[in-house]
Amino acid sequence: MFKYHCLNPIAAVGLDKFTDSYEKTDDVKEAEGILVRSAAMHDMELPEKLLAVARAGAGVNNIPLEKCAEKGIVVFNTPGANANGVKELVIAGMLLACRDIVGGINWVTANKDDGNIAKAAEKEKKKFAGTELQDKKLGVIGLGAIGVKVANVAKHMGMEVYGYDPYVSVHAAWNLSRDVRHAMSVDEIYEQCDIITIHVPLLDSTKGMINKAAIDKMKDGVILLNFARDLLANEKDVLEGIKSGKIRKYVSDFANPTTAGQDGCIVIPHLGASTEESEDNCAKMAVEQMMNYLENGNIVNSVNYPNCDMGVCAQAGRIAIFHRNIANMITKFTACFGDQGVNITDMMNKSRGEVAYTMLDLESPATEEMIGKLQSIDGVFRVRVVK
Repeated sequence: MFKYHCLNPIAAVGLDKFTDSYEKTDDVKEAEGILVRSAAMHDMELPEKLLAVARAGAGVNNIPLEKCAEKGIVVFNTPGANANGVKELVIAGMLLACRDIVGGINWVTANKDDGNIAKAAEKEKKKFAGTELQDKKLGVIGLGAIGVKVANVAKHMGMEVYGYDPYVSVHAAWNLSRDVRHAMSVDEIYEQCDIITIHVPLLDSTKGMINKAAIDKMKDGVILLNFARDLLANEKDVLEGIKSGKIRKYVSDFANPTTAGQDGCIVIPHLGASTEESEDNCAKMAVEQMMNYLENGNIVNSVNYPNCDMGVCAQAGRIAIFHRNIANMITKFTACFGDQGVNITDMMNKSRGEVAYTMLDLESPATEEMIGKLQSIDGVFRVRVVK
């Protein structure tokens, strides 16, 4: 019986996927699995029993990834589960930026008591005129699950789409419309596109990538959309770009004191994934990934350990070892089983940066003595008996 704990409300359609082998607990100290959305975990004391944390969403800034890795706790997220919801809001953001829909709605609200509002509207509407999306050049920086969807729907809307992603996956490439132009550099996006949307993770290399130097390379009157992370843009530089007329509109899904209420900024209160469908999809994916790991040791969509999948174990035993990514570890592991006369029928070793994950299927169950020897090897964080 596995026990799990929810730090945030998780959609019932996801929790319903748990079988009778799982029990929800209100005591986090008893949990082998934690499901979380936005709850902060950095100051949380991680339970000794904890094996996995599943984030029902994409961002994991609220989870201490390195600390979890060193304790042999796998952290999952759910990339792509909310992609359609974010895609639709990005398209809405483009429309809001190109046509002064918000200004027009506000005018109607302010003049709601005018008995001649219909006649007045015909005179005033020219103040809210805008431009169409068709034939405009859209630059999509980052062709992951969301970026690909945005690029494809923009093509269907008659836009000329440029895509830039030096690390695009095979899966994303297969799903991307062949009519999307492959930009050879991010500068090509800056120089060519009328509208630019960012869909990259927040890393040291991407933090503040939309800064004065980048903005200076852009076309006059460019529209910027940021539905990924607010820190990807140096928003003070963005405001200067708006004041100078370089930037026509900045659309962000991240409310903060820098941009809230500022001229030229359309700030949305982080609604990208706030749809029933997105929350359901994230919950289902998070639960499925947690179950696969707890029952089989398989890792899919982890953010602190490598993906590693050996299916369902058909042998007598399966061991999972969390360790540093250093030389000679596999030799030491296999020696422990060889000394005990235990045959290894299958094995997989994957690494991710400074950490690694090894699974071994055995012809006979591992003994406590074997586990102790494995655990005592320098560089081993945790040894888990999966079966």
